Amino acid sequence: MKKYFYPNKNQWAEILSRPVMSLEDIEVKVAPIMAQVAKEGDLALKKFALQFDKVHLDTLEITQEEWDESEQLVGDQLKAALNVAAQNIHHFHKAQVSQEATIETQKGVFCWRKSVGIEKVGLYIPGGTAPLFSTVLMLAIPAKIAGCKEIVLCSPPNREGKIHPAILYAAKLTGVNKVFKVGGAQAIAAMTFGTESIPKMYKIFGPGNQYVMAAKQLALKYNVAIDMPAGPSEVAVIADKTANPAFIAADLLSQAEHGNDSQVILFTDHQPLITQVEEEVARQLQSLPRIGLASKALENSRLILVKDMEEAMEMSNTYAPEHLILQVNNPEQLENEVINAGSVFLGHLSPESLGDYASGTNHTLPTNGYAMAYSGVSLDTFVKKITFQKVTSDGLKGIGHIVEILAEAEELEAHKNAVSIRLENL
Repeated sequence: MKKYFYPNKNQWAEILSRPVMSLEDIEVKVAPIMAQVAKEGDLALKKFALQFDKVHLDTLEITQEEWDESEQLVGDQLKAALNVAAQNIHHFHKAQVSQEATIETQKGVFCWRKSVGIEKVGLYIPGGTAPLFSTVLMLAIPAKIAGCKEIVLCSPPNREGKIHPAILYAAKLTGVNKVFKVGGAQAIAAMTFGTESIPKMYKIFGPGNQYVMAAKQLALKYNVAIDMPAGPSEVAVIADKTANPAFIAADLLSQAEHGNDSQVILFTDHQPLITQVEEEVARQLQSLPRIGLASKALENSRLILVKDMEEAMEMSNTYAPEHLILQVNNPEQLENEVINAGSVFLGHLSPESLGDYASGTNHTLPTNGYAMAYSGVSLDTFVKKITFQKVTSDGLKGIGHIVEILAEAEELEAHKNAVSIRLENL
């Protein structure tokens, strides 16, 4: 991890840069995959499975036998844990259902909104270096609450042509019954264009590597919506002298182990913490099964000494982390200073892992600085807000002349006439 002590503001952009390839470079590789899936459908998906996943697939959709097998392969302890996590996630997202009020903007003019679930949503679940069955809960549960009619899930197969049984168990637990063995950019392409097996979706959700992120952004060009640009994982920790170095190291490593393009950052105003955390990271790293990936990610990571907590918050807001952990004595004092972050964890006993799995908040979050403008996935991500209005005769008499003036000033005579003809009829 690189160390920086009291960096000048003009250095921040370089220090806080992320280890990502340019989108243009990635799109050059992803665009042909998208085009081949659009042209060849299932045949292209099977070719890419052989090329990238090293497996020959006869069929893409999960069979009933595989559903039944997954039920037996998932242990009771994991099932119980998934059930508790699902309950918490459901509880948090169900509370986001709201009743829109009808507003009378002026006498006889009534306006309101209605939330309508997006009919067809595609969920992408990474399954390469780590099978993210927790992401199934994070996406399928709010989709079900929102009332989405068709939910399709795509996840890459292993060398035996199987999807991890816990992913299938989580899918079954949340009511998803269309699951396909397709991963990477080709999965996004399949849900963008539709194939013989996989239906075309209206909106695509889920995290992934830089190629998946690029494919999702390309999907926008084909009138398919996406949840957000979500790529390699990242965390920023802000810590003061009361923080536990072992806790900080564990939090940094929990994100570093996601992949070699992940990034973790520590901001602190307590210089001894830099060395203490560095030593703890080195110690804890040795016991991790994914030491190779985590070590590579640490090369992209930073330990930054700042003059005070105000500067720490300013740097964090400039970075706009996916996850932000406030390991300080009074985190509530900094809470209102957070402007740009995907999800925030307050205090010494709130590790980011809780949000990843079971606290109830959603772990599908904006990365790569997109937290400056995007929110994480929520119930609202799965619905459309449709506005309605109804006008009485008194309402038309009261507002009609205003619209006539505005339409005439914009030289849109037909707009004006649509009001005038009704006023004359009254």
